[in-house]
Amino acid sequence: MNITQINFDKMMENELMPLRNYALSLTHNMDETKDLVQETILKAYRYKDKFQEGTNLRGWLYTILKNSFINNYRRDQKRNTFLDFTDNTYYIDLPSQKVENDAELKFIRRDLDAAIDSLSKDLKIAFTLNAEGFKYHEISEELNIPIGTIKTRIFIARRILREKLKDYGKEFGLPVKMA
Repeated sequence: MNITQINFDKMMENELMPLRNYALSLTHNMDETKDLVQETILKAYRYKDKFQEGTNLRGWLYTILKNSFINNYRRDQKRNTFLDFTDNTYYIDLPSQKVENDAELKFIRRDLDAAIDSLSKDLKIAFTLNAEGFKYHEISEELNIPIGTIKTRIFIARRILREKLKDYGKEFGLPVKMA
């Protein structure tokens, strides 16, 4: 059974904030996040007829977003790759001419590392493995712990870190959502 346009619009509206948060976790850049969410919404509306009512809309949108992110990343990597046979390849290998405040980034990194280090050993291990890209089931198998326990530990670690780093969330315009 296909979903009506009004129901689809309401459901999509409810998923905007989680989509933005997920996109930001992938891009770490507000402009890229906005572009990625916009691309995801456009694709969702384009392929709305493929979505069946009663299935997990958030999962469907996350899959579209993740695949778009991966495709964009691959395209950007190809665009930034070219051959140069000269000895001086230092400048040519730089992806762009960005100027960033390294001092501010060092402070942020220091605070982030301190917040992660303050987690209990169980929470820190599960969170760190997940942040490194391991999936829940992989962490569960590696640590020989039930997957539900892994999900809980990661959830709790995120909540603690969100609270400890909430000032950065406010500074960068991110919503501070406490569950």
